[in-house]
Amino acid sequence: MPAYTHNQPLRSLVATSLLLLAAGHAVAQPTQTAAVSAPALQEILISGRSIESTLPLELANFGVDLEIVTDELVRNHGFVDVAQSLEMLVPGLHLTSQAGAFSYVNVQMQGSRSSDILWTLDGVRINNRLYNSTSPADTLPSSMIERVEVLKGSHGLMYGTQAIAGVVNVVTRGFSSTTDGNVTVGTGSDGLQRLNGYIRGALGEQNQHKLVLWASKDKTDGYQIYDRYQPTATDKKRGYDVNSVGLKYGFEFTPDLSLSMTGIVTEAELGYPNVSRISINDRTENIFSARLDYIPGDTAKFEIKGYYHTWDTDYYTPPNPSDYWGYEDMGMSAAAVLSPHRYFDYHIGYDFQTYTGQDDYLLISGEREDVHAVYTQVRSSDELSGRFRVAAGVRYNETGGNDATVWNVSGVYDLTDNLYVQAMAATSFMLPSAENLYRIHCPSGENCTHGNPNLAPEESIAINAGVGGQVNLLQRQFSWQVSAWDRTVDKLISRAPIPAELQGRFPAGFTNTFINIANEVDVTGTELLLRGPVSESLAFDVSYTYSREVDSGTGLQIQDRPRRQYKGSLSYAPQNQRFGANLAVKYVGDKSTDITGFGRQGYGDYYVLDAGAHLYLDANEQHRVTLRLENLLDEKYATSTNSAVLTGSDPQERFQWRRLGVPRTVHLNYSYSF
Repeated sequence: MPAYTHNQPLRSLVATSLLLLAAGHAVAQPTQTAAVSAPALQEILISGRSIESTLPLELANFGVDLEIVTDELVRNHGFVDVAQSLEMLVPGLHLTSQAGAFSYVNVQMQGSRSSDILWTLDGVRINNRLYNSTSPADTLPSSMIERVEVLKGSHGLMYGTQAIAGVVNVVTRGFSSTTDGNVTVGTGSDGLQRLNGYIRGALGEQNQHKLVLWASKDKTDGYQIYDRYQPTATDKKRGYDVNSVGLKYGFEFTPDLSLSMTGIVTEAELGYPNVSRISINDRTENIFSARLDYIPGDTAKFEIKGYYHTWDTDYYTPPNPSDYWGYEDMGMSAAAVLSPHRYFDYHIGYDFQTYTGQDDYLLISGEREDVHAVYTQVRSSDELSGRFRVAAGVRYNETGGNDATVWNVSGVYDLTDNLYVQAMAATSFMLPSAENLYRIHCPSGENCTHGNPNLAPEESIAINAGVGGQVNLLQRQFSWQVSAWDRTVDKLISRAPIPAELQGRFPAGFTNTFINIANEVDVTGTELLLRGPVSESLAFDVSYTYSREVDSGTGLQIQDRPRRQYKGSLSYAPQNQRFGANLAVKYVGDKSTDITGFGRQGYGDYYVLDAGAHLYLDANEQHRVTLRLENLLDEKYATSTNSAVLTGSDPQERFQWRRLGVPRTVHLNYSYSF
């Protein structure tokens, strides 16, 4: 099965997992056999007892929708980066890349904008606060993945700003007490090259020193991402060259006290073309973190963590000189989970973040921003009720002149062993980005949006509810869930035309500025999930999502948002055989957008199908070949559309262009495991 959601089988898995973690066992990834038979799932997807590693599973046990994509699934499908894994495998998540792998992505979950989803890497927030809409997915190779956790709904309580519609947490390779590793080489269409590997193990008499080392190189010449170009355009293909290395070190002072440290360095040359030319982002990104865990017994857990994250980019359009943009983000946190009596557990914590950014291209200068937050959550235990679980908490955030208090209440009730209901009500907030506040330069010379330093943070309240369970049909057990959400956003940050009488106060080229919308914005939707085994070798997963996001002024669906989308997959893994195959399909419904010179234009309404297969060449399953056919049917579809002034036209004539999805692409990988 391609992903797991918070349904009855997962809750059984969660309960088993937490018991194993409490007992201190290290638990392996699910086997391929277990992956195709939901009722047989008895293994956990993580190993470790820390507050950070168990938090998503804890939340899932109290009525939160959780999807987990494992390393095994990513490897079987042959995905290149994290974004591709999410795009094809996570129900309810609408994601489109702007230019294939290792590019920015447009992502909506439960009616969100890209800026409403918080991204973390091993618990370190990696969102770009210079631009809330710029996703950090373009430097995340799939080879580093241990698992990806997707929490749906508003999670400002535990995660702070930007966790309005959900959280995506990428967990990198974990520790192991035994030595193992893998080396993969690959090739494919458009000059595709892949080389990655990892090794991990333990040293010392008691294996108290643990090490993980991984490295990867991904490169391609790319494809033409537009259907029309300016007549003067020469470089039309968008390529990438991404190199990443990571090192983890863990040390156990005692069985109760441990230290873990992680360092990740990524260097990337990323092409970002438009219809006229290609601009280059030469990127260096560094993420360092250290965490101290103290778990003296079953009644208490303590954690202290610090992190340092830098993102440095030289942006240039050859042969012009480069401009710098980047940021520095650092912080620390402390948390404790206490169980002083039988009926309730208490999660308390403190977060601190300090951030500064600069963009010499858009002339955003670095104002430093400090954020302090304290939070607490109370959770019921099984001693209070074996069928009903409830959690409630509150968080206070203070950011130089702005403060926000958010809360969260969630719960789940097992009506029977095969039927449950769940609900969550929560508030969240989002701080304005540096672009929202301070942008003062318009490189294109037209239709730019000026910063507004007087913006207030967005605030939202959301309600999620669902019913689900499992049903036996034809001697097979299927899992299902029907869920719905309703989110209201106050002080939504948006663009608005600059009044004619104020145009003289703004530099040339600026026709808009950022504002807080006076009226509340409401988003509603529903999601249907069904998954399970067709046979002992064949499993399926299907989902349908409907999201209504209406502009109150026009009554139309908000631009670039589909109301409907479908996802589905099949995985074939015959027992006692050395091969397997998979299919993944997504459908994106109709979308529309306003285009200068052309008015409202529709696009979308397309299917994309991925197919993959793998074969072990030996009985010990050390040598493996994986084939992936991305966009198997070679569907030609638009991920966005706009217009531009035709070069040399007189008078200025505009043409409409479409940004295209990835064409049919062959990926062929060989890997050796030891």
